[in-house]
Amino acid sequence: MRLRVALAAAFACLVPAAHAEKADREKEIVVGADRLTADDAKRTSVFEGNVVVTQGTMRITAAKVTVREDPERFKYYVASGAPVSFRQKRDDVDEWIEGFAQRAEFDDRNDVLKLFTRARVKSNQSEITGDFISYDMRRELAEVLGAPPGTKPPADARVKVIITPKKGEAAKQEPGRDPLKLKPDKEVK
Repeated sequence: MRLRVALAAAFACLVPAAHAEKADREKEIVVGADRLTADDAKRTSVFEGNVVVTQGTMRITAAKVTVREDPERFKYYVASGAPVSFRQKRDDVDEWIEGFAQRAEFDDRNDVLKLFTRARVKSNQSEITGDFISYDMRRELAEVLGAPPGTKPPADARVKVIITPKKGEAAKQEPGRDPLKLKPDKEVK
């Protein structure tokens, strides 16, 4: 039982912590699922069916979550769903981080989150989409690709970033300077 609780608690790290509500780490973790299979000998727990993980403002939903613990007590999480989703309040601002993908993996040894297949992360009105998103929390480094690493991307594979300026930023533009004009996607080769 102790291992199951520890594994469930560690799964809460799935959400990028760099800008997440810091107080959430001190709150209790609640995991709900239709079924839990825990194998203490193999250090593996599998939560299946309508999995919901909450801790403070953080909420993760998935169809299935598998948690493996290595001998050094580092954990590796794989969440799959239709889709996997997460939501958490950002620290010190009235904003939320939301993410969606068909599969999410988190390696707590290296603090790396990977989102696969129709991956999307939103914060306020800004959004990043691609078929693969990787976020290294220690280095605060993100990589967004049109296909997972090691696979050949389809011809139409694209990443997309939507950046919404804060209110009033447009008015701060230098007088007499025209804004940069970008070509629409269909004209880019």
